[in-house]
Amino acid sequence: MATAHLNGITIGYDDEGPGGENPAAEGPPPPLLLIHGHPFDRTMWTPQRTAFSATHRVITPDLRGYGETDVVPGTTPFATFAADILALLDHLGVTRCALGGLSMGGQIAMECLRLFPERISGLLLADTFPAAETDGGKAWRNAMADRLLAEGMKPYADEVLDKMAAPYNPRAAAHVHRMMLAAPPEGAAAALRGRAERPDYRALLTGVTVPALIVVGRDDTYTPVSDAEAMRDAIPGAELCVVESAAHLPNLEQPEVFNAAVRTWLTRINT
Repeated sequence: MATAHLNGITIGYDDEGPGGENPAAEGPPPPLLLIHGHPFDRTMWTPQRTAFSATHRVITPDLRGYGETDVVPGTTPFATFAADILALLDHLGVTRCALGGLSMGGQIAMECLRLFPERISGLLLADTFPAAETDGGKAWRNAMADRLLAEGMKPYADEVLDKMAAPYNPRAAAHVHRMMLAAPPEGAAAALRGRAERPDYRALLTGVTVPALIVVGRDDTYTPVSDAEAMRDAIPGAELCVVESAAHLPNLEQPEVFNAAVRTWLTRINT
């Protein structure tokens, strides 16, 4: 684990593989940066960091308010999350990267695409969707933020666990539950308030010019297969992988299938 003081906070991250701070092997670019979802941390990418660091530089940061990165209470706009990612890329000397994210992390990846597309050589969007929040959704996210601050993470974590990782994937579910319980309520609440105000990325996706991969768990009820199909159809040349026997976190529930799709996508990317 490494840390860097950027944008007024300390960011925790892992940087492994060829060209990283802890080189593990010889190999070509592109660097791969993966953005975790809510309310998780960078350990959700452990199967991918392990699988790809032999051949690629893999960078997995903790978002502001999560994991080993500082908590800033209040509201964290998506532009702030994206600015933290950009500052980390600059700190690590990464000119362009293959960028991926899951759920909220996928939406932050879309925000990065909006703000600095020239730094992105490939786009991976997993179990996410591009539309802006509805009025009802804004109210729900802000109410949930209030609830996390009042109750802590456990009631929420217990309530949503079966939607995050399917009960038939108990090892993944245990990991997911640990991450949710460890999330700082103030950081999770700030992210929810920022997420409520995110832009609509649907028009942005129609202009994507880099190789894109869409992944979704077959049994994901938060972002169903139909949402993934719509993104696939919107992005020129995008490919879709539907992961069987997985819910909202196929990278943890069925890592071998997820990793195979990602490895094929990486071969399509020119840095």
